[in-house]
Amino acid sequence: MKKEDLRIVYMGTPEFAVESLRCLVDGGYNVVGVITMPDKPAGRGHKLQTSPVKQYAQTHHLPLLQPERLKDETFIDALRGWHADLQIVVAFRMLPEVVWNMPRWGTFNLHASLLPQYRGAAPINWAVINGDTETGVTTFFLQHEIDMGNIIRQVRIPIAETDNAGVVHDKLMFLGGQVVTATVDDILADCIHPVSQDAITPSEPLRPAPKIFKETCRIDWHQPIAAIYNFVRGLAPHPAAWTELTLPDGETVQVKLFETKKIFADQPLPPAGAVQTDGKSYLRIAAADGFVEVLSLQLPGKKQMKTAEWLRGTRFIASSASAPLSPAMPRNEAVSLHNQYPH
Repeated sequence: MKKEDLRIVYMGTPEFAVESLRCLVDGGYNVVGVITMPDKPAGRGHKLQTSPVKQYAQTHHLPLLQPERLKDETFIDALRGWHADLQIVVAFRMLPEVVWNMPRWGTFNLHASLLPQYRGAAPINWAVINGDTETGVTTFFLQHEIDMGNIIRQVRIPIAETDNAGVVHDKLMFLGGQVVTATVDDILADCIHPVSQDAITPSEPLRPAPKIFKETCRIDWHQPIAAIYNFVRGLAPHPAAWTELTLPDGETVQVKLFETKKIFADQPLPPAGAVQTDGKSYLRIAAADGFVEVLSLQLPGKKQMKTAEWLRGTRFIASSASAPLSPAMPRNEAVSLHNQYPH
């Protein structure tokens, strides 16, 4: 069968899923329908927001379905009407068997990790948080258990120490588009040899990739600085690591951190979470084995900015450039960081 004759139904929602769909369309593959999440209200005005995949599908005049429930008979009937030979899922949602088992050639998923590592909703974030030096994408056939189907293709890429989750996301997004089309070509050529994940012996213990919530993103200043550095970049630019900061006027706010620098220290350290600043160029926070220098941050209702820019605007007056500042100091001389997870 030629690729122009293979009837493909594509399922996805966020920006990550658009690139694979674009590769299929630009490559001349026969995408007969697209399925994405229903429009949802967002922002202060609660205006209905369409998914990036829907926007792409509409621009390219692709048939579209947005089911609330994937077991709804109306949706199932409409899906059957597309007579798909193959379904492709990229960053969508868990499918019931009646959906993933419908096409004669099955349904495959693109996952942003080197399965069986990082099964779950946030594989990119957790790979960076854990300080991994490589990651990749995997295509696999769907089955009952989440992210546990037989592997079709897998491609690896390095993670640089300076990469944040956003950088890795974009690398895997473009790589994923190539791997999706290559997987379709393999299926068309009948040259696939799916491998059971149970047959793979990982080089280290398997790590999960659970969904990330706001409380997940709170920084623990008792951790080593390398762990905090990876934690910040693993959550940047979204949803962003955060901590509580007490401003000179006494107000305590949640501040998001986006970029940091590791400063190892041999000398005795102040308590975890203590802050050093000269009030105009640097902000350093004590951790287990040194300081984390904050390079960019964001306060509630403000834009993200470089730390030096923010310090100049706050007019902090520090008693010295090297002495740690603590909540015990006068309000107009210090900024304090609330210790999290006290031991």
